[in-house]
Amino acid sequence: MQKEALVSPAHQLGFEDLHIFTRIAKLGSLSAVARERDVPVSQITRALQRIEAAYATRMVHRSTHALSLTPEGQSFLAHCERIADAHTLVEADMGLHRTDIRGVVRVSASAVFADHVLIPGLPALREAHPRLVIDLRVEDRLVDMARDGIDIAIRTAVPNNDLLVQRSLGEFKRALYASPAYLAKHGTPKTVADLANHSLIVNSRAGHPNQWRFKTKGAVQTLHPVGTWQSDNTSTLCAMMLAGLGIARTADIVAAPLVKRGLLVPVLPKLIVETPTPMNAVMLSERHRLPKVRACIDYWVQYLATLNSKS
Repeated sequence: MQKEALVSPAHQLGFEDLHIFTRIAKLGSLSAVARERDVPVSQITRALQRIEAAYATRMVHRSTHALSLTPEGQSFLAHCERIADAHTLVEADMGLHRTDIRGVVRVSASAVFADHVLIPGLPALREAHPRLVIDLRVEDRLVDMARDGIDIAIRTAVPNNDLLVQRSLGEFKRALYASPAYLAKHGTPKTVADLANHSLIVNSRAGHPNQWRFKTKGAVQTLHPVGTWQSDNTSTLCAMMLAGLGIARTADIVAAPLVKRGLLVPVLPKLIVETPTPMNAVMLSERHRLPKVRACIDYWVQYLATLNSKS
């Protein structure tokens, strides 16, 4: 009589279970993983239960506030991460010549860049790759790409991290703008000194963006504006400017289409001294070769080059 092959419960775990465990470890919450994947918490709970049953050991400590890994869980996480890295590399290599680009790409960008640069270009990206899903994570703070599951982060800073790679998307300059309604009511500044009589809109959190530099009488003058209006959100600052609250400093790539539509007017454009700021797409080193990620980057390089040529 032939003996039936014994199958270890661990062999019955799927790659999806391992990925879910990795996200549980990173986020420290079953509900957070469920929200990220848009599934019921019970589905994440069952995945964890399958893993613990397969190895007959507890992988996490449960408390009312958060989850933490047991020593066994820490060891299992290391194995999961190695398997995930290998899977990602295989997926990239096997998909190098794939023409059917598909899947979810999580993109982190500042609010103003997402609202006024990325989103207007999404219809054309969708037309080029109908099976691609863009998940925009919009906030001005720098994110932890591994913890937050970010595929692409749009940043102006060069990453100082061996685990990250970058690709240049172009560059932009910052300048001063105001709405036509504001200038009609309060007048248009003719000199830097005139700004003292105007309402200025500044970023309450940023340092460099609040240093306005001008060339006057052959010398460079730096103005540290005192804001009548402030916000720590770049999109809110732009909304304040469009609402006619005052004069603000923003990227020309953001302002150019608004100027073209007559919603904004440049202020003191001939006096502003500005060094170009780079725009970079930053990616985790193990994910930058994925076809879906490369497709997004290739599209945005061309799209932003078109915007820069018009600004």
